[in-house]
Amino acid sequence: MRGLRKTALWLGLIGSVSLLPLAALAEDAGTRPDVVQTAPAEPSFHDAAVPDAPAEQDTASQAIPLLEPAPVTVEAADLKAPPVIDIPLPDAAPVTALMQADVFRMAVEGLFADEAAMRDLRVSGKDRDALSAYYAQAERPLVWAQDGAWSPAARGVMERLKAADEDGLDPADYALPDRGLRKDATPAQWARADVKLSLSVIRYARDARGGRIDLARLSPLVTPKLDLPSAPDVLSRVSSAGDAGGALEAYNPPHPGYKALKERLAKLRESHPSQPSVRLPRGPTLRVGMKDPRVPLIRARFNLVKDPDDQTVYDERVASAVAAFQKEKGLPDTGVLNAQTIAALSGPSVAQRQSDLITNMERWRWLPADLGQRHIMVNVPEYRLQVVDGRAIVHQTRVIVGKEQSQTPIFSETMKYLVINPSWTIPPSIMKKEILPALASDPYYAARKGYKIIRRGDRIVVQQPPGERNALGFVKFMFPNQHAVYLHDTPNRTLFSASKRAFSHGCVRVEKPFELAEEIMGRDGKWTEERLRGLIGKGERTVQLTNPLPVHLTYFTLAVDEKGEVKRFDDIYGLDRKVRAALNLSE
Repeated sequence: MRGLRKTALWLGLIGSVSLLPLAALAEDAGTRPDVVQTAPAEPSFHDAAVPDAPAEQDTASQAIPLLEPAPVTVEAADLKAPPVIDIPLPDAAPVTALMQADVFRMAVEGLFADEAAMRDLRVSGKDRDALSAYYAQAERPLVWAQDGAWSPAARGVMERLKAADEDGLDPADYALPDRGLRKDATPAQWARADVKLSLSVIRYARDARGGRIDLARLSPLVTPKLDLPSAPDVLSRVSSAGDAGGALEAYNPPHPGYKALKERLAKLRESHPSQPSVRLPRGPTLRVGMKDPRVPLIRARFNLVKDPDDQTVYDERVASAVAAFQKEKGLPDTGVLNAQTIAALSGPSVAQRQSDLITNMERWRWLPADLGQRHIMVNVPEYRLQVVDGRAIVHQTRVIVGKEQSQTPIFSETMKYLVINPSWTIPPSIMKKEILPALASDPYYAARKGYKIIRRGDRIVVQQPPGERNALGFVKFMFPNQHAVYLHDTPNRTLFSASKRAFSHGCVRVEKPFELAEEIMGRDGKWTEERLRGLIGKGERTVQLTNPLPVHLTYFTLAVDEKGEVKRFDDIYGLDRKVRAALNLSE
């Protein structure tokens, strides 16, 4: 009878029976006075309790009385007959815990089998299988709840999910279960709440690593290799951490550049200017004592609306407020309202400034969490290359990047070798757009440029041999990639004096390539700039790097420099606009 009772409990508790009735039923057998608790049937006990029973029975016949539905009546007087040998049963508490675990596992299993529930929770097929397997093999049936209560880890990750906007993420993307779910909620309710929290934790971790945007739709030239964590890895790492909220937050970029932008975002939100930026119409320069219909707008901007009767007078109070604003923006603090000050006052709104910060924070997620102890960073909008060792910039130089029509791609790869005196095989894109049309109109075009035309079957390959006129200069730095771009020298050095240097076909031209080569190769004194230059004119020579070097081609229009000042660069490829649109941020 005890086995039947346990089976009935399992079957009845999945979707509707709460934890409290379960405990009551488990205790029922040991507390009700009208139930006689007996040991399993044995011949000696059977002979004593039922005198008319046969003396011997086989194994099958012994089992029959347990399965027969007919009730057995026990008179009160019979209880005084030969004493019943009562074999002690295990304490009810461990049995109840085991039954609860089984019930919760069946509730979770039933949830993953429910197609409607999976659609409602927006679970993909791949994650559904991974999560189902993870829950099935886990030590506990639920990841975030136990004994009818949320664990400290669950409370920690809920707080982190609610604060997702601190990292430029949207808290609305991470649905939270009912934190006040009662202890007597059904196993089905707890199972759904637990899985719901797991899904939000997984989504946060992936978004923090760059999974919010479909980069292929953003641009075919944005091809970083995102390290998106698997569902089991996220749950295992976060749920077992001493600080689960901190473990979840750690999926955000660890880089100082990201943290500096995050700090700026927090300060911008804390400041919450009482007045938004204003749009001042053009007009004459204003000095103290002048009248102008724009002055009331300026007064509103600096909360000076209650001062004089004539709001159109540009008085000392207004001039002082303008001077303080000019000083804050790094302008001459004269208090004179000139065109430069008007432009600063009409700058982006707080919402737009937040969008700019979040857009650049998002692009830090495209980089590997580990940039490499020693690495190269090229910031395309800044037209600058830096060699970084630890946190120190050990070398930097100006660069030329791709034109808007032939943009430099954004990705990370590893530099493996240098080529001195390189030849240049013109890539198919340039062949199609430039070389073939030029050859069609001028049969001597190749000869004048010093190009060699090589026929390979039905194909024509155009190659420029090494030399001073070679488009790659005297050295190129190779980090093999799908875009066939690299860093290289150039014979046209006058372009480095331009403030805006988007002139190339996609590769990155380096202003002082041999200084860079020595920084990369000459740390042991073997490949100095002098020795590398000594190879010029001696034929193409490949030099392998002893220690391959990570190269990161990046795109940041906002950066915080060593002094803590924000630097802004032109969005030369319009990537800010595309990222803002993908994230539904303010323009």
